[in-house]
Amino acid sequence: MHDALTRYLPETIVWCAVVAVQAQLARWLMEFIRSAALRALVWAAASLACLSILLSFALSLPKYAVLPGYLVWLRGLILAWGLASFGVFLVVLLWRRLPAFDPQRRGVVRTAGLAAVTAPFAVAGFGILIERKDFQLRQVDIAIPGLSKDLAGLKLLQLTDIHLSPFLSERDLARVVDIANETKPQLALITGDLTTSRGDPLDACLHQLARLKADAGIFGCLGNHEIYSGTEYYATRQGARLGIRFLRRQSGTLRFGSALLNLAGVDYQMVEKPYLPGAQRLVLPSALNVLLSHNPNVLPVAAEQGYDIVLSGHTHGGQVAFEILDRNLSPARFHTPYVAGLYREGPTSLYVSRGVGTIGVPLRLGVPPEITLVTLCAT
Repeated sequence: MHDALTRYLPETIVWCAVVAVQAQLARWLMEFIRSAALRALVWAAASLACLSILLSFALSLPKYAVLPGYLVWLRGLILAWGLASFGVFLVVLLWRRLPAFDPQRRGVVRTAGLAAVTAPFAVAGFGILIERKDFQLRQVDIAIPGLSKDLAGLKLLQLTDIHLSPFLSERDLARVVDIANETKPQLALITGDLTTSRGDPLDACLHQLARLKADAGIFGCLGNHEIYSGTEYYATRQGARLGIRFLRRQSGTLRFGSALLNLAGVDYQMVEKPYLPGAQRLVLPSALNVLLSHNPNVLPVAAEQGYDIVLSGHTHGGQVAFEILDRNLSPARFHTPYVAGLYREGPTSLYVSRGVGTIGVPLRLGVPPEITLVTLCAT
């Protein structure tokens, strides 16, 4: 557990802060309560909230819990409560610093204050019920200097971070696949995290992904959750039976007219180890080289090795993001500078998809789930 908390230090700090918020909210509430019995009840409720949040966070670490679906949802809703209560804390903190109000307007002020306090819970509800399933097609043009005319206009479909689990049903995934097929891509690519934990419906996920229609086939790489759930080999074998080729430090060459596209894939690249060892041997100098890597942090190394394009996921775009003073604030920035969207390192382009599913907390705010269609074009 110590190693996990060290690895997830930013999340640990956030959730410890959320626990401290529960105690502070209880203290503020005490200012309006005189009954000893009610004060004891408030402290008991705050203590239960603190313990529930800490336990839910610990059980959200992928190596330490395999829970039935209803407990996954309970854990997720407790974490969502914690995040919403943090919003309440900020609202109340600002409210308490406002100057005193005219007594004649106190009723209006009280109503406005109540609305402000409930707003974070309304926003969290929107993220759980609406935005989490607002699957959006995102079309991205990637310019490649000197791109062959036979590759210009080539359409690459990318799905990533599917996380078929209690938070994403097979019916939802079927809808994602249907939207993806409407784009009529030449190549379908899957960049890891098919499910979340051991016991999640991996076979159902693979069967839905096998429905993808692409002229040149379906390829993919594996993510960190395949490692956590111990499904790397099963996903590879079963995927191959269904027509999905997962590239595990492997490459395959595809011909489009007179041009070659060299597609390489690697397993999830651990942050504690050097990135892409030996992957330079997969580069084909005479082709356009595309690397599938779940972890986007490989970009500088991939650029040095000669890859033209890297397609990644892993971040979910942070699942929650806010625009403040023209800056995008997301929890994913604790872990990577490559949160979502298109990045460049010299001549190499990286695209990081926001992904399809969710983990930990079943909500998205400002980061709707994404079906990505990359179109190659000349400069």
